Amino acid sequence: MLAALQMPQGWRHRIALTAFILISLGGLLLAPPGAGSGRWSQSAYAGVFDSTPGVALRQLPPQVRDTLELARRGGPFPYPHDGVRFGNYEKRLPAQAREYYKEYTVPTPGARDRGARRVIMGAGGEAYYTDDHYNTFRRIIP
Repeated sequence: MLAALQMPQGWRHRIALTAFILISLGGLLLAPPGAGSGRWSQSAYAGVFDSTPGVALRQLPPQVRDTLELARRGGPFPYPHDGVRFGNYEKRLPAQAREYYKEYTVPTPGARDRGARRVIMGAGGEAYYTDDHYNTFRRIIP
């Protein structure tokens, strides 16, 4: 055990330098493209570290597609509450700044009111769907 601690002069420095280089290279390989250059956009990586279950857009009701298109165009919306801030008070979506999320009604055929279906859009371009009035969410995968 004592022999392991008594390395020849310079070996500790070489080991420390090698470890530093390997850790630095690992950070560069794992960093997102453009990191540190100001070119990394949040929307390009939206949802990457999001643990919300995902669902393909084609698996959702056709009204979801229509609502997403209206939201991306900025309206006109069929309901006055569409496009307002979604508070995420229950913390079921990833934590973001206060004005990050907006909500939109997904029309429910046969419903006499707004129904329970919503699309929540993040400022980074990500979208979530709920069909049970905010109890559960699924990240929409285009």
